[in-house]
Amino acid sequence: MSDLIQSIRERYLSTLEKISDAANHVGRSAESVKLVVVTKAQPVEVARAAIEAGARYLGENYPEEGVAKLQLLREFSAVEWHMIGHVQSRKAQLVAGNFNYLHSLGSLKLAARLDRFCGEANRTLPVFLEFNVGGEESKAGWPAWDETRWPALVDELAKVIALPNLQVRGLMTMPPLGSTPDFSRPFFQRLRHLQGFLSSQFSQVRFDELSMGTSSDYEAAVQEGATLVRVGTAIVGARKYKTESL
Repeated sequence: MSDLIQSIRERYLSTLEKISDAANHVGRSAESVKLVVVTKAQPVEVARAAIEAGARYLGENYPEEGVAKLQLLREFSAVEWHMIGHVQSRKAQLVAGNFNYLHSLGSLKLAARLDRFCGEANRTLPVFLEFNVGGEESKAGWPAWDETRWPALVDELAKVIALPNLQVRGLMTMPPLGSTPDFSRPFFQRLRHLQGFLSSQFSQVRFDELSMGTSSDYEAAVQEGATLVRVGTAIVGARKYKTESL
């Protein structure tokens, strides 16, 4: 085993252990949480090493970079590729045709384009609806920081849910950056409350999944109900480069 694989494996296993401890702390099963290893802005060698270290779910932020990696790593057929970053409408076809999941569906416009391209490719794409729960102008997603305005989202979300080639699995958020994991906790709680609200509005949809938590706060996210956490730096190290500007 190379030094790179070994170092990533040690950090990967350590992260899994912390996820397990966080889940056990609130009476959850560790198996209810998926660890998505974020390989954005990393060379393909790092993505390969992460897979060989045990990762089965890889997260990418930039469609073109992600597609290039997954094409080079086709032999790892059991790996799921998750698009977790903001997707411009003009890159919807790349996502629709190549990724196993999309975490960051944040507009009806993008949903309609994804649905069309998925239909042409004869595939269904599992998606998470992205919500801005912190009120930051720089963050994507449907505005959800004001709970009194949640009912106003229902009509548009109904149009997304009705699209035949997208399968809504849950919700996703990226809270404001804080100095401690506990800073993120109220935002995770808000997303969980939104999950309950939407479940009451759309009884035909199972909003089972919550994609929330990154390297700085994933333990708090697990304690607040995350079923997928997106961890990059804590496992594969700092980014090496950036190939696209989104």
